[in-house]
Amino acid sequence: MSILPAPTKVEFDENLFWVSLEDGRKIGVPLAWYPRLLKGTSDGRSNYFLSPSGIHWETLDEDISIEAILNGRMAFDGKQAA
Repeated sequence: MSILPAPTKVEFDENLFWVSLEDGRKIGVPLAWYPRLLKGTSDGRSNYFLSPSGIHWETLDEDISIEAILNGRMAFDGKQAA
């Protein structure tokens, strides 16, 4: 079992959200992969919680694991692909 780096910061631009990881990487993820984030407001997107394993947006009902981000997995039918 490998240990994945924890997220340290999340930022958004027009088409992507950027996840900074504790190992120094910054990963760009298409918002189109996550309809809840794509349709969410700026306030909703900025209201997130970081855990060692991922990012959680309670108000948008979205949870995205670092494993999914690193493996390029997108949401399916508006739900996170685990």
